[in-house]
Amino acid sequence: MSKLDFTNYLSPFTWRYGSDEMRQIFSEENKYKIWRKIWVALARAQNKAGLVSKEELDDLENQQGNIDIQAILENEKETKHDVVAAIHEFARKAKIGGGKIHLGATSMDIVDNTDAIRIKDGLEIIEQKAIALLSLFSQKIEQYKDLACIGYTHLQPAEPTTVGYRLSVYAQDLLTDYRFLKFIKSQIKGKGMKGAVGTQAGYASALEGKNITPEILEKDVMQELGIEAVLISTQVYPRKFDFFALSVLNSIASTLSKFAADLRILQSPSIGEWSEPFGENQVGSSAMPFKKNPINSEKICSLARFVSSFPDVALENASLSYLERTLDDSANKRIIIPEAFLAVDEILRTSEKLVNGLIINEKKITFNLSQYAPFAATEAILVEAVKNGANRQEMHEILKNISLIAWKEVQEGKINPMSGLLTGNEDIKKYVSEEKIRVFLNVDQHVGTAPERARQLVSEIKKLTH
Repeated sequence: MSKLDFTNYLSPFTWRYGSDEMRQIFSEENKYKIWRKIWVALARAQNKAGLVSKEELDDLENQQGNIDIQAILENEKETKHDVVAAIHEFARKAKIGGGKIHLGATSMDIVDNTDAIRIKDGLEIIEQKAIALLSLFSQKIEQYKDLACIGYTHLQPAEPTTVGYRLSVYAQDLLTDYRFLKFIKSQIKGKGMKGAVGTQAGYASALEGKNITPEILEKDVMQELGIEAVLISTQVYPRKFDFFALSVLNSIASTLSKFAADLRILQSPSIGEWSEPFGENQVGSSAMPFKKNPINSEKICSLARFVSSFPDVALENASLSYLERTLDDSANKRIIIPEAFLAVDEILRTSEKLVNGLIINEKKITFNLSQYAPFAATEAILVEAVKNGANRQEMHEILKNISLIAWKEVQEGKINPMSGLLTGNEDIKKYVSEEKIRVFLNVDQHVGTAPERARQLVSEIKKLTH
């Protein structure tokens, strides 16, 4: 990382959140490099048509990497137009070919194709990190698929599940996000070289009498840029593309926010079944030395909340860009697109650390099961008793009263007496044997097909990651 100027405002995304590779994609330097690449690719295609000479093209190619960003920004203060400022700076360097830069083009031929390239590059990084995270999830699911734990509904103890099955919930959502991302990547295209309002009239005029059509010129340029052009554009590419990209980023953020929020709950001492990795020199609180706060999970939830606001802005950009285009999307696009990518990049990086170092407290899981799982046996006992001739309503009342007695003991911090109350109740044993009651009390009887379906999900993930 280059030396930062701490006397000026710095975005946290400049240094705190996101990876250097993602910052590079959305850097000003990379933007101007792509602009230059587009101008040179356009000149190369126009050279084939005889609009740009070999000498002019060579000059542009030789000066392509010679960029002075500071000079561009200074020129923009006068022109009030960022693309024109960049053209002037390039033309000053390319003394021979500078007069042919941007021939037939409009600004958004440059800006929108650059945005599409950077969005696709950003999605590629997100995709690779999602795959890596899915692989980590699958390892943990495989490890804990059979480890029974108490499930919670309404944040109250419910029936047992398994740790691996709970992890499968987040992994399945992320797998859905991954498939959504692949689809979005396949749909996003550049504007192409279509000029003002998207009709290619400027190119058609320039190419009149030449051996190349505007369509061929566009194809040549876009092949060099490595991105497909949309068939129909106005002065800009469809703003739906931004909405789609931010929507899939938001979906990934939502999935991992759910995982992080659940981890926070499970790390709370009253449950204490999972926890974040905690470094040897890590400090939980400046005032309370005993604290082990779930700061990484909280960061994920915080950034996800931030990302969730961006698709709405992008959707308004798409809805409220009147006729062939208005400029009221430009300022916010400079913020929402790079910051959404950097925030989700950080969410994925942090999630990878959490899943990789996830601490599963099996002793606390066993204790919580012993306290709450016996309640789950009541449904099976009720059904079995009725099958053997009991009155359902009467048996339900007996089981309810036993449950209330046991729940009171648990609430007072005592060991759950449910097992003894059930096996010792003569009214129940008229219809269900003590041996059968103990079978119903066995936690393994209450996780159903969860381990097998967790295994099936692991198989699906492995198809992607191997």
